[in-house]
Amino acid sequence: QVKLVESGGGTVQPGGSLRLSCTTPGSDVSIYTMGWYRQAPGKQRELVARITGGGTADYVDSVKDRFMISRDNAKNTVYLQMNGLKPEDTAVYYCNGPDLIPQHQWPWGQGTQVTVSS
Repeated sequence: QVKLVESGGGTVQPGGSLRLSCTTPGSDVSIYTMGWYRQAPGKQRELVARITGGGTADYVDSVKDRFMISRDNAKNTVYLQMNGLKPEDTAVYYCNGPDLIPQHQWPWGQGTQVTVSS
């Protein structure tokens, strides 16, 4: 089983920046497409950014041009650079493999809280 460990969240003012990290201790996930998800209170978890093993990235419209996903396969780490943060970005952020079939879905990590507030 792949263990997912997210970190880097915090509280920032609108317009601020954060960089989230997702590590997979002991597991090589370099061949997998990885994604960052978020879940706001009372809402469903949504996929906001994804990156293939080769580095091709895609984003949901609400974060396009503000967020950037990247990966360091040598470190088994996926990053999410978040700039121009808005209050509506407030959520718990998780990483996982968005192309995994349900039977092979990795257990969700604890996530990392991002709060955008003045």
